[in-house]
Amino acid sequence: MSTRVVTTHLPTEMAEAVDAAAERLERPRGWIVKQALHDWLRLEERRHQMILEALKEVDEGRFVEHEDIKRWADGLD
Repeated sequence: MSTRVVTTHLPTEMAEAVDAAAERLERPRGWIVKQALHDWLRLEERRHQMILEALKEVDEGRFVEHEDIKRWADGLD
């Protein structure tokens, strides 16, 4: 697998948290950052897919009107 170096500036507190995690897990800093980015990208892709699914449901007319939800919530008192 080919790789590329990506750099970024982090707030000091965040960089120190990465250092602490690396020490605690006995892993290099790069591994911690790569793992975190991998997990975030997976989560972001899932979020994107959920948005697309929700928009499709709206296009198909499968949603609850705001007023219906409001009436339901008001009835919880």
